[in-house]
Amino acid sequence: MYNPAHYPVVMYWSEEDQAYLVEVPDLPGCLADGPTQAEAIANSRVIIQEWLAFAQETGRIIPAPSERLRMAA
Repeated sequence: MYNPAHYPVVMYWSEEDQAYLVEVPDLPGCLADGPTQAEAIANSRVIIQEWLAFAQETGRIIPAPSERLRMAA
């Protein structure tokens, strides 16, 4: 299994949620949040581990971590 810390994330502030939101583009539906940037990142590591474990248990294909994010122009 891949190291959860190797998956790139995108973090942004949500005014509506009053929290930092973290998305993991390589893992569909893998999202986390937190009141601070540090907590949001820590929560994302937990969610990534849970996503990977569930995918492994259910036989789902687990994508490799991207080397870096590619942003559309």
